[in-house]
Amino acid sequence: MRENTELGSNEREVHIPIKGWRTISADMTVPQDAEGLVLFAHGSGSSRFSPRNRYVAQIMQEKFLATILIDLLTPTEESIDAVSRNLRFDIKLLSERVVAAIRWLRDQEEIGSMKIGCFGASTGAAAALAAAARMPDEVSAVVSRGGRPDLAGKALAQVKAPTFLIVGGDDAIVIDLNRQAMEQLTCEKQMAVVSGAGHLFEEPGKMERVADLAAGWFARYLVRQPVGGHQK
Repeated sequence: MRENTELGSNEREVHIPIKGWRTISADMTVPQDAEGLVLFAHGSGSSRFSPRNRYVAQIMQEKFLATILIDLLTPTEESIDAVSRNLRFDIKLLSERVVAAIRWLRDQEEIGSMKIGCFGASTGAAAALAAAARMPDEVSAVVSRGGRPDLAGKALAQVKAPTFLIVGGDDAIVIDLNRQAMEQLTCEKQMAVVSGAGHLFEEPGKMERVADLAAGWFARYLVRQPVGGHQK
């Protein structure tokens, strides 16, 4: 993975309203000529500062995609979850935060008309899929990286957005859980097993492979195709 994982200079912090006058924080980057937007849903104790997801976001931006990396929990909730480890598995709560973020994005003049995709890691993948099931007209594509899509439960059968599940070849348990989820998905779907990669894709070259796969999927469904069928 490249050492430079900083996002572009046009990154800005935003605050998305949720229930009870509270907000969740996010980092949004809109490259010049961006045609689509990818929302990053983190899970299992991660945050918008995850170097792995920030790296993937950087690759998305190079593919004419805006990105928004969201903390699905408030700071108070994160403190509680650090001890209990319960909120990170509350898929209903996490998916509600993704839904709130998508609604907020639709109200933003700069990006409100863009197609939206969701990139979920770990339990964030289940949250992204559950949100996609609730908002079939708003979510145009989903990618799961080392995710737990199985935790989306019955919502899987209601997902309409094309869904790509990416798992590490050495992550045997998660491979099995993703295969179970694949059987329940009725949308366009694909699964890729990255050979030699563990759950976090920390091995040399593996996160680059994830980024390439994910960016290709989102570019296919979020970026406008010019005359002749070739992407920019």
